[in-house]
Amino acid sequence: MIKKLEYSDSYQTKSGERYQMTQWLMSLPRNLKRLILLSTDLVISVACVFFALSLRYGYIANHVSPLELVLYVLPAVIGLYWIGFYQSVTRIFCDAAMHQVLKLFVVLIIAYQAINYIEWMSIVPRSTPFLFLFLLFIWLWGSRLSIQTLLSRDHSGQQRASSDNNSCENIIIYGAGSAGKELGDALKRSCKYHVVAYIDDDPQLVGAYLLGKKIYAAHDLIALIEKLEVAQVFVALPSVSRVRRRQVIDEISEIAVKIKQLPSLHEIADGIATVSDMRPVDILDVLNRQTVEPDIQLLGKNIAGKNVLVTGAGGSIGSELCRQILQNQPKCLVLYELSEFALYDIHQQLRIIQSEHPAYQSIEITAMLGNATNEDKLLKVFDNYRIQTVYHAAAYKHVPIVEHNPFEGVINNAKGTYHCAYAAMQAHVETFVLISTDKAVRPTNIMGASKRLAELVCQGLSQEDSATCFSMVRFGNVLGSSGSVIPLFTKQIERGGPITVTHTEVTRYFMTIPEAASLVIQAGAMATGGEVFVLDMGAPIKIMDLAKRMIYLTGCKLKDKDNPNGDMEIVVTGLRPGEKLYEELIIGDDNVETTHHPLIRQAIEHSFALEDIENMLSQLIYRAQINDIEWLKEECIHFVEGYQENTATA
Repeated sequence: MIKKLEYSDSYQTKSGERYQMTQWLMSLPRNLKRLILLSTDLVISVACVFFALSLRYGYIANHVSPLELVLYVLPAVIGLYWIGFYQSVTRIFCDAAMHQVLKLFVVLIIAYQAINYIEWMSIVPRSTPFLFLFLLFIWLWGSRLSIQTLLSRDHSGQQRASSDNNSCENIIIYGAGSAGKELGDALKRSCKYHVVAYIDDDPQLVGAYLLGKKIYAAHDLIALIEKLEVAQVFVALPSVSRVRRRQVIDEISEIAVKIKQLPSLHEIADGIATVSDMRPVDILDVLNRQTVEPDIQLLGKNIAGKNVLVTGAGGSIGSELCRQILQNQPKCLVLYELSEFALYDIHQQLRIIQSEHPAYQSIEITAMLGNATNEDKLLKVFDNYRIQTVYHAAAYKHVPIVEHNPFEGVINNAKGTYHCAYAAMQAHVETFVLISTDKAVRPTNIMGASKRLAELVCQGLSQEDSATCFSMVRFGNVLGSSGSVIPLFTKQIERGGPITVTHTEVTRYFMTIPEAASLVIQAGAMATGGEVFVLDMGAPIKIMDLAKRMIYLTGCKLKDKDNPNGDMEIVVTGLRPGEKLYEELIIGDDNVETTHHPLIRQAIEHSFALEDIENMLSQLIYRAQINDIEWLKEECIHFVEGYQENTATA
């Protein structure tokens, strides 16, 4: 897959000598280099006038003295110096400098014609300035480009010659538009990548050449990868839709070739990235998931100008909630987190964002260390900061760990939610939004049961006579969260494999963290009290297929019984304690209603009286002390519909 570029000893010697010469020239004092260029241009200018006269007469014109020729070209050289032509850096010479030269030469033509009109130099024909300045323009442009190319080639050649492996990778650029051209131009000076061809969907471009490389049709891509020993494909389609980009990636996703892509047009326009910033394929591009633009009114309803608190602010969802809340300009944002490091990290991130946006300067950002089970402290915080909106994201969420520590999981997730929500009700908080999970639906693990209990807490409190509007938002896995499968697979691939999958038939729902946080905010804004909102996660993804796709995207071949010589294998380890093959989002198939948001639905589910929930929660501490796990499981069976213990072992 990698094409070796071998360099002979003689080539390396000549290349090294030329590189040393160019380095010596570049190290000369700047004024001396300018003098050399100016003197050279003066001599060439005299030659250009001589040839212009010869072209005009049709024979060698020697009737004009050298002194007269020098006097004739002095205005051009002085003009070049005056417009700053010799101030520019030759090795990064650009077309803009020649635009200035072109304007100067137009002025000079007028001046020369005026001189000829008053017959100061009648020995020079009137057509000579046109020929002279044309030849001089060609010299100036050609010489600077030659110097630039020579310096760049020597630098790249020296890098190649001195590299340990003396090799570079052949790449194909998918997209022959302006972005593809700019990327190809940037890679011309690279010693790591060698562009061998372009691919484009436009039939009018197929067969043409771009920067000296042929443009092929999309259906030729797979054959070209093998024929040209291509190591990577760079997708230069920043303006196309995610659907089209996914189609392109799907065409080559099962070939052992690395795929990288340009940032989106939105990121390039905002200055977040440039055309040369290649990055690995966004995993969302290989998932069949569509997104919609957020409702701006819903985003700001419970946030803009209000005092907002986020529990679990340092977690994956909590931290993204904080970033999006800041963008919607609250009056005050309180970060409530148990982990000191996580709290410090998100607080620093928000301070940096705040410093870069003048509109955020007046927002008060406060970092508070605290446990979600500490009702007294929460009540004080709610009162002191006059909190109006609470997003409760604090939770233990890792299924195997909570399964081995059941009481700690239920106390933190269910009892912690009760204390936090009850404190919010006492402090007359306007809106309380619980972040829930699809694992709360017919759970086979304590973690899922504890989150369903947390939902029941909010449902019970919503039935009380209170000014606080309680709602819950339930969704599945988010890409990139701590402990999720994507970062795990990425680390395993970086180590060279194998990738571990618990079962060949395991499926999961996926969405990105930013989209999940955005939908949580919008769902909470639609609540009137007691709703369980369910986010549309799209179609579930088979984890085995996801693992294979990630292997292919990194340029590796799958190692299995059909291909024993592959690069990386997938190992099935067996279901972990409490793990389900399939996750669900709704308890009852018919118990769901649509909302005016296309990706947010409302589940209609059974709830319990608050008193019953409180009686169970009040016994948790005592039962934990005597480690009465059987009692805990019986309570889960009673309160959590569909709960059943999964005795699978790791």
